[in-house]
Amino acid sequence: MSDRSTEHDRITLTGLRAHGRHGVYDFERERGQDFVVDAVLELDLAPAARSDDVTDTVHYGELADRLVAVLTGEPVNLIETLADRLLAICLTDPRVLRATVTVHKPEAPVPHAFTDVAVTMTRTRPGAPPRTPGGGPAPTRQPPRPQPGSPTVGNGGAA
Repeated sequence: MSDRSTEHDRITLTGLRAHGRHGVYDFERERGQDFVVDAVLELDLAPAARSDDVTDTVHYGELADRLVAVLTGEPVNLIETLADRLLAICLTDPRVLRATVTVHKPEAPVPHAFTDVAVTMTRTRPGAPPRTPGGGPAPTRQPPRPQPGSPTVGNGGAA
């Protein structure tokens, strides 16, 4: 059986699209453009799985509404700022331990052919268990074991 204290389930909302007026240039503010958001929330979904009650989880429809309100709301210059604001929304539910948000700006004013510009940011709630880069639990560190015949560690340097 796995250790639920270091593993997190995920709610993923992908491709949420809304028209916003974010950007550095005046024409971006005037015309606006579509922004696309992907959000991943890490939390324990076992209570919701057991109860089959939406109040025991993050309601992803309500989350989408709140994220769209930010996308369509007060303009910012940078998609980094936009991602930070979206992360704050994702972390309002105390059950969410970690959130990752990607903001895509497919119509960014880049003078070359491209498919997408995106910023991805992750924030962890203080006190959440550490994670490895691959998403699994962080390994526990064991102190080195002295080898037979080697000097003992912590004896003031004497062999």
